[in-house]
Amino acid sequence: MDVWQITRFTVACAIAATVMVLPPGVAIAWVLARRRFTGRTLVETLVSLPLVLPPVATGLILLMVLSRRGAIGRILESLGIEVVFTWKAVVLAMAIMGLPLLVRTARAGFEQVNQRYEQVASTLGAPPSRVFFTISLPLAWPSIVAGAVLAFARGLGEFGATIIVAGSIPGATRTLAVAIYSYAETGQDREAAALLVVSATIAFLALWYANRLAGRRPA
Repeated sequence: MDVWQITRFTVACAIAATVMVLPPGVAIAWVLARRRFTGRTLVETLVSLPLVLPPVATGLILLMVLSRRGAIGRILESLGIEVVFTWKAVVLAMAIMGLPLLVRTARAGFEQVNQRYEQVASTLGAPPSRVFFTISLPLAWPSIVAGAVLAFARGLGEFGATIIVAGSIPGATRTLAVAIYSYAETGQDREAAALLVVSATIAFLALWYANRLAGRRPA
């Protein structure tokens, strides 16, 4: 068993998933915090759905959509892109499961930003994009980073969706969570325990850092 190979692969996929969801997650969080529009509740519900939907169900939906017979899978296949049962599926599963945590935490950060600063900047002639990048984003940045760290930690522990859409292929799609399950299922308790310690340590450090950042309130 290569503990470090599995750890490196899992961490790399979790980082890639976090980077993938960061731009859309921040954009969604800002819209939900600052805009009132028809369908807002629907958007909130769809974004939060992975939090309450069984991860296995989420994985099954991804498998149905991305398989060769799926709506998106057929298009990807015509382009020569294979997702299911590859590292890409691992990253995608982690991204979808981590997105709600990023959006909820970042949204709380935007809601804590004093809108007076944004209004003054707009009154002085600053366009909305400049107001966002020079005022809203910097002030909400601690919460955004905290949300990103939570999404990363969620990716590290992702199991249900990953096992369905990516499988448990050694050296290809096997993550920490999947490996722990596989070793425990086959009676390799020592290997499972070693991976458990690594996974718990990384998750603890990530959550500790996220909690510290979330405690910093913007002005």
